[in-house]
Amino acid sequence: MSTAREQALELELARCRREADRYRLLAEQSTDMISRHTPTLDWTYVDVSPAVEKLLGYRADEIIGTRGYDLFHPDDADNLRNRTASVSYRGGLYTNVFRYRHKNGHYVWLETTSRTIRDDAGNPLEIICVSRDVSSREQAQLATRRLARVVEACSDMVMFCVADSLQLTYLNAAASTTLGTDPAGSLSFNLRTLFSADILAGMLMPALEQASCHGIWHGSIPMQLPPVAGPRIAEIHEVIAHRNPNARGGIEYYSIVGRDITLKRQAQDAAKRQQHEMAHMSRLLSVGEMATGLAHEINQPLATILNYCRGTLRRVEEGHGLDPELALRTMERVTGQARRAAEIVKRLRSFVRRTEYQRIEFSINESCHEVAEFLHQEASDGGIEFEFSLEPSQPLLSADRIQIEQVLLNLMRNAIEAYADCDRPRRPVNIATRRRDGYVEVAVEDRAGGIGSETLQRLFDAFYTSKPSGLGMGLSISRTIIETHGGQLWAESDGSSGTLFQFRLPAARRDVAQHQDGK
Repeated sequence: MSTAREQALELELARCRREADRYRLLAEQSTDMISRHTPTLDWTYVDVSPAVEKLLGYRADEIIGTRGYDLFHPDDADNLRNRTASVSYRGGLYTNVFRYRHKNGHYVWLETTSRTIRDDAGNPLEIICVSRDVSSREQAQLATRRLARVVEACSDMVMFCVADSLQLTYLNAAASTTLGTDPAGSLSFNLRTLFSADILAGMLMPALEQASCHGIWHGSIPMQLPPVAGPRIAEIHEVIAHRNPNARGGIEYYSIVGRDITLKRQAQDAAKRQQHEMAHMSRLLSVGEMATGLAHEINQPLATILNYCRGTLRRVEEGHGLDPELALRTMERVTGQARRAAEIVKRLRSFVRRTEYQRIEFSINESCHEVAEFLHQEASDGGIEFEFSLEPSQPLLSADRIQIEQVLLNLMRNAIEAYADCDRPRRPVNIATRRRDGYVEVAVEDRAGGIGSETLQRLFDAFYTSKPSGLGMGLSISRTIIETHGGQLWAESDGSSGTLFQFRLPAARRDVAQHQDGK
């Protein structure tokens, strides 16, 4: 009888040993580290699977008997005791995420699930732990959190929207401020509502389509902000398309990056106002420098009118009859001279008037002739002749006419003044225009001997001048005007024969279209 019981016991023990061997085999083959620890605060290793070497760099025999508590990162050692956010509990199992020191000295992130084994009386016998390396996951999450903080703190507007409905699902702080809502209010906006109908159809939808095809789009699209945003101005600069790997590469959502340009636009407007004031001041200074010539030019038609009137009055006083035909011719001449004086005053008033920037289409050839007429007396006093080589097809500019004529005036007066210290008998100032590659080029050239290379390099510097009474602002302001209109202004000189000032500006669209049609 006892033999049967002994045999049964032996069989049961053998079965238990086989199961234990199988569990040990599973433990030894597992990539997770399985360890046993004392139920004391120092967590001394009692046993550990071979995976410890891959995870922590120790052989099993090296770490058994080591205080596990000593390998915790100082900031994570008391996670379990303090029940920090990294610790969770479920069904008698604690899961803790912490940093643990590798044999080489660096720390790895481990996720450990542990259970306390107790005897029948409830006393702790040992602690069983299953640990795995989650460094990649934690680093990815850390990078995501850092990226989220960067996006949230970014001064650019960042918005996420669903690809099919274009409903906004996220606004960073900058976007919330610009749209006049709190971050939770993103769901009340659809991307379509932030653009006018023509901008939506003509710019936004093509941008989304390009981003869908190429992954990203760059450009500038003006937004139409809601009334609650107040007087703000914003633009979209970038669209990024994000594909859903589980939907055969279809677009899942878009990241929209924009910018509140209110302060930038205000600064630009302030700079433009300052530029207009400087240009106006420059015109006033130019007129002041031309005062003698202008007075003489206005005096000529007035003197002629006075002579006609005196001659007619004298004939009447002497008893001569006033022939109607002669009187008619006299009145026509008086009218002509009065009209000439009026035109001089009109040009003068137009030139010195303070105006806002006004872009209009005009003929650059006409402006060249008008400015030359304006400078006629000053040129005549210096024995200077204007010569014109103008594009016969009358090229058009779309610009502020007064400002462009101000540039022409500065360049022509510089050419006139270049002859002040020159004894050449022939004193031409050549004014040329031509059309080239969608631009209109204007050149003003003198033959007064040229300027040196050092002076040439500093010609357009503010307050640089070679004139005893000059302020050195004319050319600097002229270059600013031309560059504001999207063009360039430069000077060329060989230092011996003469100087060429030249600027180029985009031709008016109508001019470009007509010229292309005429080819």
